[in-house]
Amino acid sequence: MQRTYTSKVGKGKFLVKGWVAKVRDLGNLKFFMLRDREGTLQVTAKKGVVSDGIIKEVSHLGREDCVAVTGKIVSSKQAPGGRELIPDKIEVIARAQTPLPIDFEGKIESGFDKRFDYRFLDVRNHKVQAIFRVMDRTLKHMRESFERNGFIEINTPVIQAAGAEGGSTMFPIIYYNREAFLRQSPQLYKQIMMASGLDRVYEIGPAFRAEKFHTTRHVSEFLSMDFEMAWIDSEEDVMKVLERLVVDTLKGVKKSCKRELELFQAKLKIPEIPFRRIEYEKAIKMVNKVGAKLKFGDDFMDVEEKKLGEILAKRGIEWYFVTKFPSQIKPFYIMMDGKYSRGLDLAFKGLEIASGGQREHRYGVLVKVMKAKGLDPHQFKFYLDAFRYGQIPHGGIGYGMERMVQKILGLDNIKEAILFPRTPEKLVP
Repeated sequence: MQRTYTSKVGKGKFLVKGWVAKVRDLGNLKFFMLRDREGTLQVTAKKGVVSDGIIKEVSHLGREDCVAVTGKIVSSKQAPGGRELIPDKIEVIARAQTPLPIDFEGKIESGFDKRFDYRFLDVRNHKVQAIFRVMDRTLKHMRESFERNGFIEINTPVIQAAGAEGGSTMFPIIYYNREAFLRQSPQLYKQIMMASGLDRVYEIGPAFRAEKFHTTRHVSEFLSMDFEMAWIDSEEDVMKVLERLVVDTLKGVKKSCKRELELFQAKLKIPEIPFRRIEYEKAIKMVNKVGAKLKFGDDFMDVEEKKLGEILAKRGIEWYFVTKFPSQIKPFYIMMDGKYSRGLDLAFKGLEIASGGQREHRYGVLVKVMKAKGLDPHQFKFYLDAFRYGQIPHGGIGYGMERMVQKILGLDNIKEAILFPRTPEKLVP
């Protein structure tokens, strides 16, 4: 008989497989809850209804034993969900050692480190599991939106010769007796592809930042969604694609993740297009009015981002762009218009979700800016060659997937949205 998930069983005979969530012994009546990824199902063994062998088998079950149960589904007012399984066969696949190292059902609160040490147990909790279902659906709906808008998914190297951002946040590695780096972003390769004629590309994959932050929104490895598009007139073209992508994705998540959103009591609002555009200098004035002390050329830190989000939330605005950043604080590949750049950030509830803008496509200007920012163009020959033989106006963004899921579900810490978080202290499991 083929296995059926607990959410799919109807009336009749079924085979279900999963873990023993709890066991109750009431003398002549014994039952346990079987848990799989779709939910739970009560398995009931009553003396005189099932064999003595089944009664004995249930008596020896322990929490988190892995079992396969065959039996008949019947209606029951007492059982959760109004149904139960009367077993005629129970096979113990694996016994769980006791005591369990963590209580993942929440009766005893475990710290993050302990939970991540035993993540395979932690994810058996349906609420924790729901986080990764939301991530799965988020990626699915993003890909659908990209496809509708003519984008092609690509994959670029994780091992790179130079970093898109540079500086001290790069992870150096030894690559056949040469120094290389884990990518901070697929940025340089996306731009190279704009010279290939593919026009619109996106990539979803890991990125790495050697930042020794200890915050609720920073990790050393994260899942980045990046897109690049050619033949643009300005960064406004990028923002139009990005806000449409966000709305398409949120609509999909709201429809396909009703159960998961309910578990977190998450009220997912679909924003109206166009999103609010706020110029950098105006944003500075807004946060300075409530106690910040930023001046032109300062970057927004976590506290200022949060303040801006709170100000706009009072106006009913959750998603917004910050534009016209100073040229001095943007990376070399962003197009500069003198004092100002064509860079942009997209924020959601006070947290930067995406950063990007129009890129500099003119070879001579690009080389000049790289030198001004202390970079050696010779180390970027593989990248600059794409600008020497017919590069076109283009732009794009990098987008933090876990940050989006964190905000959708109202998670306190971004680490909760990552199966196996990497931090300055955490390398295993």
